Amino acid sequence: MEIIEHNLAALNRIIDYNIDNNIRLFRISSDLIPFGSSSKNTIKWWEYFGGELRIIGQKIRASKMRVSLHPGQYTVLNAVKSDVVKRAIADLSYHTKILDSLGLDSTHKIVLHVGGAYNDKKISAQRFKDNYSLLDESIRRRLVIENDDRIYNIQDALDIGMRLRVPVIFDNLHHELNPANEKKDEFAWIELCKNTWREEDGDQKIHYAEQAKQKQKGSHADFIRVDRFLDFYKKIKRTDLDIMLEVKDKNLSCVKCINCITDDLDRAILEEEWRRYKYTVLERTPFLYTEISKKLETSDGLSPASFYKLIEESFESSGDIGSHTKALQQVWGSFGKIATEKEKRTFHRNLERYQKQRAGINIVKNQLKRLAEKYRQDHLTDSYYFLL
Repeated sequence: MEIIEHNLAALNRIIDYNIDNNIRLFRISSDLIPFGSSSKNTIKWWEYFGGELRIIGQKIRASKMRVSLHPGQYTVLNAVKSDVVKRAIADLSYHTKILDSLGLDSTHKIVLHVGGAYNDKKISAQRFKDNYSLLDESIRRRLVIENDDRIYNIQDALDIGMRLRVPVIFDNLHHELNPANEKKDEFAWIELCKNTWREEDGDQKIHYAEQAKQKQKGSHADFIRVDRFLDFYKKIKRTDLDIMLEVKDKNLSCVKCINCITDDLDRAILEEEWRRYKYTVLERTPFLYTEISKKLETSDGLSPASFYKLIEESFESSGDIGSHTKALQQVWGSFGKIATEKEKRTFHRNLERYQKQRAGINIVKNQLKRLAEKYRQDHLTDSYYFLL
């Protein structure tokens, strides 16, 4: 009960953050309710927390936000074993219960992969179609399927989606790793997927991701590269679809991409973004810190895309002891005159230990984070310095 209460409070704050930052598309964690689909969980959470769920749902509707859920890899509707299918249906029912309890209509979706091949992809695809008929109507009106990176490509997903009248999500990274036999570019497949979305399903939804460097194929990148995203975005040539970003840094890349496609972005928004990023940039690449600061001070300033490209360039470096020290000292400057003598001694001792490689940088950063919270230095607690 305590965890559910905590999770709903966190979700409420996330929805507020999304509204404040013009984020109108959001995936809610499947872990919102611990053991939500397990028969061992007999808590009627939708009743106990009905008030909290209604408040969150009202915010989502009022802001015209669209939310979704994505069950995990063990929710396999086309499994051979009947008990696995039974658990998959229970999990889909749980996910549906969340969206229903929020009071949201059928444009808010549950995204599912087709499942395994089990040595015969054609038979397994048919088993998905057969088991789909076992689902309650409340689940079917929310369910959408997505191409995956190993087994069911976009052509397979479209075949199933069109037969069952299930909307299909196109995932660009999965398509890159597991292309269809029929040769079409990704934008042609996006157009074909559009035909599976009906009015009651809302706008077509697609997934956009980039491959992480030097990691296993299919691993999502730490951040979206603005040049690649803008190239993809401009080639779509449509505004009647939603793009879900799948990326490790989550809202950071989301805000970046929104700012880059917003016409006549308010300069103050870019300056606020710089206040969040600047200590992280200083820590990694002091010369870029200087360059961005100077360009933002000029009358013409920077375009959003060029600003974020410089940020991305700084992320190519992890910095060194010298650049780390510059950032640590600049952040410390926020407390230099108000810190206690004990806090001053601790900071200088820890900094010296780090510079002599007798301690890690986190021993210094953790103290600065505590001080930022203690002395209510919002420009630091709202920054990305302690996050990235």
